[in-house]
Amino acid sequence: MSAESTPGPGIPEPAETAPRRRGKGRRRKSPRSGKALRITAWTAAGVVVLGGAGAGFVYFKMNGNLRSVDINQALGDDRPTKIDNGSENILVLGSDTRSGKNKKLGGGTDDGSARSDTAMIVHVYQGHRKASVVSVPRDTLIDRPACTDTEGTAHAAASGVMFNSAYSTGGAACAVKTVESLTGIRMDHYLEVDFSGFQQLIDDLGGVRVTTTKDIDDPQSHLKLKAGPHTLGGEQALGLVRTRHGVGDGSDLGRIQLQQAFIKALIDQVKHVGVFSSPKKLYDLADTATKAVTTDSDLGSVSDLYGFAKGLQGIGSSHLKMVTMPVRYDPANPNRVLLEKNKAHLVWDALRNDRPIPASATKDTATGEARGVLS
Repeated sequence: MSAESTPGPGIPEPAETAPRRRGKGRRRKSPRSGKALRITAWTAAGVVVLGGAGAGFVYFKMNGNLRSVDINQALGDDRPTKIDNGSENILVLGSDTRSGKNKKLGGGTDDGSARSDTAMIVHVYQGHRKASVVSVPRDTLIDRPACTDTEGTAHAAASGVMFNSAYSTGGAACAVKTVESLTGIRMDHYLEVDFSGFQQLIDDLGGVRVTTTKDIDDPQSHLKLKAGPHTLGGEQALGLVRTRHGVGDGSDLGRIQLQQAFIKALIDQVKHVGVFSSPKKLYDLADTATKAVTTDSDLGSVSDLYGFAKGLQGIGSSHLKMVTMPVRYDPANPNRVLLEKNKAHLVWDALRNDRPIPASATKDTATGEARGVLS
């Protein structure tokens, strides 16, 4: 970034371009207060990331990098009523696009197709001081509604298909339509981050510190870690949030538990990392993040995203409740799960009414048995 460039919101001016004030006059506001505001916003950004990935850094983005999709236009009026109680609901997807740089990341096929490997419904409560995150297992068998994608192509409904087929069939719009059909809750926003962007963001951040309580060895996600403390670079972090065969019962549910623990580790670390002492580092993070992220059109500008971030600035990891959508293993196929409808209703009802998710909603549901592997 040249000396003549004007940093975007949340990006501090380089020291050599910051104006100096001398002599008497109005007392200048301490720079510490401004940095504190931005650091808390940065922390809150971790709420809306792929398994701890850096989608939240979009709040410091550059306009030319960010891609957006018009979900509202694609879905029209056939949607749940927007709840006007001060809360917000955001669908966060991690896209497993098998093309370009992503071919080499995370295993799997390289046919160029797109999948949603990670899905989280983030509910920010009224007052924006706490949030709940509900992870939706990609292997959940559902009835997918008919939908129209952002290119105007109609897609027929389907029964008994995997949840992540919504994204691979019709992209962002069909994913949102499916989540709204499943929950009865309107999604206010949409955020998506891809594999290669996630990996680069972790590297730009300098890695994330975690402690594993057990050895992890998963050749499919290229992850091998001994029990103990680690600072994970981008490639290892990607392997961690994608591993399923190296932890727990080998299911997608175990991977979700690792993702949730990684998100909290990222949030806690970002609170203390000195990105604001280095304008170049902050700029690099913003540049990488905004190239990796796709948003809904309502978040497609600097001012909208920065305002959204400021609204989340009070949320830290201790104010973040993370659960997995209540499911049970499919007796006909152990690699699939089925929705526990009565328990799921407790989750959706709580979010719809801006209340905490009751413990009874997830009691005795399938877990994946990987909790506690990451601390």
